[in-house]
Amino acid sequence: MTKRGTNGSPPSRPELEQLMSADMRAVTAQSDRIGRHFARQNEVSGNDFHALLHVMVAETAGTPLTMAQLRQRMDVSPAAITYLVDRMIDAGHVRRESDPTDRRKALLRYEESGMELAHGFFTPLGAHLRAELGGLPDRDLLAAHRVFRAMIAAMAKF
Repeated sequence: MTKRGTNGSPPSRPELEQLMSADMRAVTAQSDRIGRHFARQNEVSGNDFHALLHVMVAETAGTPLTMAQLRQRMDVSPAAITYLVDRMIDAGHVRRESDPTDRRKALLRYEESGMELAHGFFTPLGAHLRAELGGLPDRDLLAAHRVFRAMIAAMAKF
């Protein structure tokens, strides 16, 4: 925290924004670190795990991804995404399924083994998070949720 924040007075708005920016960098770095570590432990490439998370988040939100959307989110070439998805299909983590609204498109859906892999990541992470957040009042959690939504929106625009 800044000197002002440590002297008992609350930090100013610019100081709070700097702290939030630093927190976002720290969360991003930690997320990358634990994702790579988990992928190595489970013998999948970091890119495969990263793709699986995108597929899982999109499908859980009710908007499964096409290969083009996954390619855009991962910022890789069409050939690279085809190779990655084929590898994940061969491993049994995802499948292609015809889009019921446009048969020319294929949606990426996670398979049971892909879901198990993702749950193996999120279940212990969620337990650690609940333990850390357990002492915070609901109003703080609601404020944190609003902050995270704003961060996600800002990152989506980046």
